[in-house]
Formats: sequence, structure tokens, C-alpha cells
Amino acid sequence: MTKRIFRSILAVSLAVLLASLLLIVGVLHGYFQDSVLADLTIRTSYIAHGIENEGINYLNEDLPGGCRITLVDTDGTVLYDNREDPAQMENHADREEIHEAAVLGQGHAVRRSDTLSEKTIYYALRLSDGTILRVSDTEYSVWRLVIQAMQPVALVLVLAFVLALVLASRVSRQLVQPINALDLNQPGDQAPYEELAPLLGKIRSQNRQIHKQMLDLQQRQEEFTTITENMSEGFLVIDQETRVLSYNSAALRLLRGSVDGPAPDTAFALNREAGFRRCVEDALAGRRREELLEKDSSCRQVIASPVEQDGAIAGAVLVILDVTEKEQRESLRREFTANVSHELKTPLTSILGTAEILQNGLVKPEDVSHFAGNIHREAGRLIGLVNNIIKLSRLDEGGPTTTWETVDLYQTAKSALDRLAAAAEQRQVTLELQGGPAQVHGVPQIVDEILYNLCDNAVVYNRPGGKVCVTVADTDEGARVTVEDTGIGIPQEVQSRVFERFYRADKSHSAGGTGLGLSIVKHGAAYLGAKVTLESEEGKGSTFTLLFPKNSI
Repeated sequence: MTKRIFRSILAVSLAVLLASLLLIVGVLHGYFQDSVLADLTIRTSYIAHGIENEGINYLNEDLPGGCRITLVDTDGTVLYDNREDPAQMENHADREEIHEAAVLGQGHAVRRSDTLSEKTIYYALRLSDGTILRVSDTEYSVWRLVIQAMQPVALVLVLAFVLALVLASRVSRQLVQPINALDLNQPGDQAPYEELAPLLGKIRSQNRQIHKQMLDLQQRQEEFTTITENMSEGFLVIDQETRVLSYNSAALRLLRGSVDGPAPDTAFALNREAGFRRCVEDALAGRRREELLEKDSSCRQVIASPVEQDGAIAGAVLVILDVTEKEQRESLRREFTANVSHELKTPLTSILGTAEILQNGLVKPEDVSHFAGNIHREAGRLIGLVNNIIKLSRLDEGGPTTTWETVDLYQTAKSALDRLAAAAEQRQVTLELQGGPAQVHGVPQIVDEILYNLCDNAVVYNRPGGKVCVTVADTDEGARVTVEDTGIGIPQEVQSRVFERFYRADKSHSAGGTGLGLSIVKHGAAYLGAKVTLESEEGKGSTFTLLFPKNSI
């Protein structure tokens, strides 16, 4: 803006200077012409007076001045000329000033002389005898004077140009300085120039509008960030060039494995798995696509959808779901179904085979009771398996509808050991209960099933002459039950799997078991808010610890 004002002021200054010069030249031109004409008039009158008194011979005298004198007869013939030979000169009757003087007594004209090839001013005066005296002089134009004085004129023009530059620069800076000093964020009510008041008013109005829009955008951005950052699902928006426009931390965690590190520039900087690339490429091609990404123990589902704008694909939106638990549950469901089918098939096959032998009369009368006992034993095993499956299903669905009560762990453990006394005696296993009362808040049925299954597991997987010791204590951390046996122990590599459904660490000691006891313990403890830990050494026995929270009462 300063340059434009500077150029404008400089142009105006130079234009004024040039116009002034032309005006002065024009005024001086008229002044010089009038001055020369007045001088010629005086000279002509002076010479005419001499001719009237002395005749034409007066013209031969040494007349003052350097003007041209011509005497023309009444018919236009040149009688005398002080610069040219009259005999060689043409008739002057048609000359403007001669004709005007013949009619009016005097006349003048300004023209370029054909003889002298100069611009000349002519003044003619009619004498008493009818002849016409004409005096002429060369007109020296102002331009000629300017050209003759070119050096001082050029100096004046240069000085004027420099002065115009300085003044234009200074004035332009002074004009722009108050404008540059304006704070456009808070322009205020006082304008440095009256002409700027409407502009500043519009700026204030626009600032208020922009501020309101920024607050609205900030609020929407905060709402959007709050929503997306609290999503467990990953959210990713990309443009046609795969540049990342928006994302949340869940997307970084699911695609990159960590929320730390620099912000991603492109989608492929987050993940380069083949399935992810196919999702991005298909979405940017206008097709919706879903892919399952499996890596190590994690499983993620990517859903990519194209985004259209004005009929063209502008980008894509990707939603990333962590389906690891879902896939694991689906795998467990399939495994559970297969195990249930297998576990149910085994006793049913035995019952069906024994019943078929009895039906066909292939059993001696004295052996009927043996086969009937086999049927009874397998049926009991089948009922126990079904009951355990029902218990697990109830725990998966949120537990039984029984109300919570205060339960004494010591009395519950004593009841479980009493019911296992016969089985322990048969296996030559000694049962022992230590500690004292410890009360928790829970469902009595679930607490009993947990303790019974832990003790039953310790008896079943013990060795002849072994021992099972149950210790109940009320500690600072909470009520604790420890079930310790001197059995076969559990190998280190399979300890993490013993709580899985139908899993048995030692197949040789699985007779009569369902493989669901420890799974019921795990789910029941989780339902009650308790924690189960295992310490075991192969060949030396196992110790299961059940710890209830301190505020469980």
C-alpha cells in the first residue's frame, strides 16, 4: 500500500509539474508574441514618419534595430526590402497583412516566412500616398528559449523530481503509519482517518462473528474429541491421498500398538498389513470392505467406507474394532461345544452299550448287578456333568438369583470336607482343617461350590497316603482360604490352562471327573469379586489360594 501511495503522489507531483510547465510556456508564448507586435508597431510608426518627411531615401539611412523593412506599392509590387532584392521578390498584394492594411490602414499577421524559413510577425501600415510600409521580426518561441536554457531547466527539473520523490516517500509513510498501527483484532472506536470508520466497523462486526464461530467450532471439536477419545473403537478419517485428517487414540493403539510417537501423516504409516491396505484401497475406490487383522494374540476388525462429496470420492472413514475377546469366546464356544459333545458321548455310549447287553440277555444273572452298577455310575457321571454345565451357564449369565448373605468360610470348608470324607478314605488321603472363623459377603451356594471343587480336586489328584490341608484365616488383606495337597502337582507349562473348561493336566487321574471343577472355581470367584492363585510343583503337590476383598462383608 505504501508503494501504491508513493507512486500515486509521485505521479500527481510530476503531472502538476509538467502541467505547470506547459501552462507557463503557453502564457509566455502569448506574452512574447504581443510584446513583439507592440514593438513592431512602434518601429513601424517611427519609420513611417521618416518616410512621410524624407521620402523613400529615408530607408537608406542606418535605421536602428535588426527588423526587416519592406515597402510595397499600391498594386503589391515590392519597392524596397532591406534584406532581399525587391526585383526578385513576388507580388505581395495577396499577403494578409498587406491586404488588411490597404483596407483598414493597418494590419498584422504571424506566419512562417517562405523567404526566411522562420516564424515571423508582420505589421503593415498604409502611408498617405497609398503605399504600405511593412515591418517584420522573427518570433523567438518560448520553447526555443527553454532549449537555449536547457542546462538550468534540466537542473530545475531534476531538483523538482528529487523533491517530489522525498515528499512522496515521506507523505506515503505518514499516511500509512496510522493504518499499519491498527490492531485488527481490536480496532477500537477511533479511526485514524474518517474514511476508515466504516471499514473498522465492518472489521469489528466480522471479528465478533468470527469469534462466535470459533467458539462454536471449538465446542464442537471438544465434543467430537470427547466422544472419539472415549470410544474403545478406533476411528480414522483419510483423504483421497491417504493423508490422515482425523483419528483417535484407540486407532493408534489398535493399528500401531502404541499411542506414543509422532502423529501419523498417512494411513499406511499406521499399519501396512495386507488386509488393512485392501480396506484403504477399496474404500478410496468407492467400495465398502471389511477385513479381519490377526497378529500375535490380538484380532482386529477393520470396516472401511468411502466418503463422497459432489459425486466424487473425497476420502474414507475407517472403524477399527478390537474383536480379540469375541474371537476368543467364539473359539472357546466351539471348543466347549466339542468338549461337551465328547464328554456327554462317553457316558452315554457306556450306558447304551451296557443296556444293550442286558437287553439281549447276554449277561449272566449273577453279573447283572455289576452291569447295573456300571449304568448307575455312568448315569451319575452324566448327571454331574450336566449339573456342572448348568452351574457354569448360570455364572456366565450373572450368577444365580439367590440373595447375598454373610457366609462363614470356616464352616463352609468344614461342610465340604465332611462330604468328601468317604472319598478321601477310599483314596487313603487325610483331610485337615486349620484356622478359624472368617466371614464374607456372598452367595452361600457359590461359596460352597468353590470350596467343594477345590477340596475335591485336591483329593482326586492326590496320591495314596497323601494329605489335604485347608486353612481359613481373616487377614488384613481380606478373608483367605488355602487348599494345599501333596498330590502329583501341575507342570509349569500348563498351569495357566488348568482353569479352562474340560482341561485336565493329568489324563490318567481323570476317571470320574468332568474337567469343569476349576473352571467353576474361577467363574464363581470372579462373580464374588475374589481372586484365585495357584502355586504348584510337579511331583510335590499344589496350593490353591482364594482371597476375598476386605470390604466383602
